[in-house]
Amino acid sequence: MVLLRQELGELLRETRQEQGRTLRDVAAGASVSLGYLSELERGTKEASSELLSSVCSALGLPLSAVLADLTERVVRTEAMTAPVQLPVPDRDSARVTAA
Repeated sequence: MVLLRQELGELLRETRQEQGRTLRDVAAGASVSLGYLSELERGTKEASSELLSSVCSALGLPLSAVLADLTERVVRTEAMTAPVQLPVPDRDSARVTAA
């Protein structure tokens, strides 16, 4: 099962690290505690829309861009975790091969 908070947390952490920024820097820019931002990045806390908007702003990204990236990540994760459909032979062909 895909957990949105975990995918979002990984996305926020990767974005922050790609920018070469610290948790402290982004937390200060978003007016959120360092501990709470850390919990968001680890996927242990759910972000409200207001808080997410504030973090996106601190990262210099539009909320829509983060949500679009998040959607792509969820699609990929769902595809990787979907059950594999195996071809199941019908009874007639199974009898022929067994004979």
